[in-house]
Amino acid sequence: MGASTPSPSATGPETAGGRRERGIAVYARIFDVPEQDVLAAFSARVGLPFAEEQLHAAGGAAWAHPGLTQRDRHIAVITALTAQGVAGDRLDTHLRLARQHGLDEDALTALMTLLAGYLGYPRASLAMEAVHRLSKENT
Repeated sequence: MGASTPSPSATGPETAGGRRERGIAVYARIFDVPEQDVLAAFSARVGLPFAEEQLHAAGGAAWAHPGLTQRDRHIAVITALTAQGVAGDRLDTHLRLARQHGLDEDALTALMTLLAGYLGYPRASLAMEAVHRLSKENT
């Protein structure tokens, strides 16, 4: 960038504080806790240094860019978690959020069926079990 144009990280919403605050808002939605409780909740899970780093990362463009909807982001995260074989609370959280952003059981089933061909049935079926279990809990 030219000398007269400050970098996005030096001013406005891209300041360290701005990123951290946006990250807190993201994790408040993920953990379903008030924003003032995010740091304590996240630190209890992963420790303060890692929590602080992730708050800054989550406050960046990935979670705020207008080119992706919340629905798109959850599809991407669910796909990444499924590809890595991650299940349990982490996958469940994003499945619930995906449902809140327009992905019903049929859409999640279609996603897992698609992913099975690319990731393999063992990982996709593990995620499909979570979809099915959460669907039963919601009925």
